[in-house]
Amino acid sequence: MKTAPILAAIMALTASVRSQDAETAASSRSTPAPVIVPTTARIVGTIPDGTPPPPQAPKPAFVVPAKDILATTTHEQAGRTITIQKINPIALPPPPAPQPASPTAEIDNAAFKQRLADYRATHPPTGMLSMGATVYRSHVSPPRTLVSYWPEHGGESITFWSSVDFALISGIHSIVATDGRTYSLFLVWGNIDTTRTAAFASGMSHPPDIPAFPDGPATFTIVGTPPADPTVLVPIQSLHDLYNSEFNRLKTAWDGRERARIEREVYLKAHPPQPKNITLNYWRTEKPAAVKGAAR
Repeated sequence: MKTAPILAAIMALTASVRSQDAETAASSRSTPAPVIVPTTARIVGTIPDGTPPPPQAPKPAFVVPAKDILATTTHEQAGRTITIQKINPIALPPPPAPQPASPTAEIDNAAFKQRLADYRATHPPTGMLSMGATVYRSHVSPPRTLVSYWPEHGGESITFWSSVDFALISGIHSIVATDGRTYSLFLVWGNIDTTRTAAFASGMSHPPDIPAFPDGPATFTIVGTPPADPTVLVPIQSLHDLYNSEFNRLKTAWDGRERARIEREVYLKAHPPQPKNITLNYWRTEKPAAVKGAAR
């Protein structure tokens, strides 16, 4: 399994988020620091458990009356028929007129900025947990996960081993950490079966040295030098707290997602999707649109 391109993509996205965070911080230096209220870590929202979403209402069909079809051509492509129809022009609503500038825009803008500053003073900003995880599995030992974590605001990446099965963590979308902040979870993860790797890799790949973890609640250990600022580990510790307190809920949801995935694979194997016929309609306007940059 190759994780380098995936982790590189996470790093690029994280760098973009950090840049935006820096711009936000620069524009709000005069804003009072938000009040941080310690709390018990909790999961925000639901955890996907494989239950399919409710069916969407069917979209209204677009039907062109036969009298408005001027020409028809058909093409066969990969087992489907593509029908192209030239039709009579359809009247479209005019584009909305631009709204005139409000003379009180500056006043409204100033009032909005003040309301925003008041809100930020009492509401901690939402953070992002950007992580890449590889879960090492074996038939003879519990799963162990090697995690790369990129803190916000340009912090150095942190690598740690965890006794948490991060496959279960993957169902979490957002959490409230013990520092009172809300964090959105962006996790890219994968599995490596160490038994299968040892049997089939023929010496080309060797599992890393996985540290021993004591029995009991899930925990983690930093690889290398611990971060100078221990507060960057608060959301990571919160994830472990949630794993310990919500294990049954996380495991049940994971089992449901796996069951739904397997059922879906079996269904698709028995009922492979078939290409659908499509119809494309077009018409020509009486007055061609002006070419950008051309003289009028």
